[in-house]
Amino acid sequence: MAKLNLYVVRHGQTYFNIFNKLQGWSNSPLTQKGIDGAKETGAKLANIHFDAAYCSDTTRAMETARLILAANQTSKVKEPVTSPFFREEFYGYYEGNDMDQAWYLAGAPHGVPTFKDIQSTYSIGKAKDFLKEADPFHLAENNDEYWQRVDQGFELIRENQELADDANVLLISHGNTLLSLMERYGEGKYDLSKRPENGSLTRLELSDDGIKVISYNEK
Repeated sequence: MAKLNLYVVRHGQTYFNIFNKLQGWSNSPLTQKGIDGAKETGAKLANIHFDAAYCSDTTRAMETARLILAANQTSKVKEPVTSPFFREEFYGYYEGNDMDQAWYLAGAPHGVPTFKDIQSTYSIGKAKDFLKEADPFHLAENNDEYWQRVDQGFELIRENQELADDANVLLISHGNTLLSLMERYGEGKYDLSKRPENGSLTRLELSDDGIKVISYNEK
């Protein structure tokens, strides 16, 4: 495999998004705005020939993928391959909690009471470590645990023998995962204080050598 072109789309807006709740492995349905947004993204990608599609096994990701694939005019792929490898960060005890409150409990003991403060002073990776420390059950994923899982997702794509060089792959992803990818592979070119929008497009180049960011948070 020389390289694959990944079209990475953040899932459509959900009810937990508008309620400002942490939504990692937990789930809430797409809002009507989220459904409409996924259809709009599908229309923009309608003439891209996808050779494969992947997403997490959360309904918000699967529904977004199906809406985008249903709008496609050139691909035979109509259903995504689902895997827990592509899930959002696991927030443990704080799943479904108010986002600002959870990050306060994680960051305040370290002098950084907001997610933005943690990110700008330390890193998004360190935010994962702080949240696991604050989790009374210590089940939230720290940075190492998170990447061990997510890296298996990219390996799953690489191992697809049906994908030829320069193939196009749709991948439905999540907000903090996209931020994490930009921190790890974006070479400092992107403003990580701005969350990727629901339905936005990020383009990656996946090869045996790693991941290269082509664009981020396109609307």
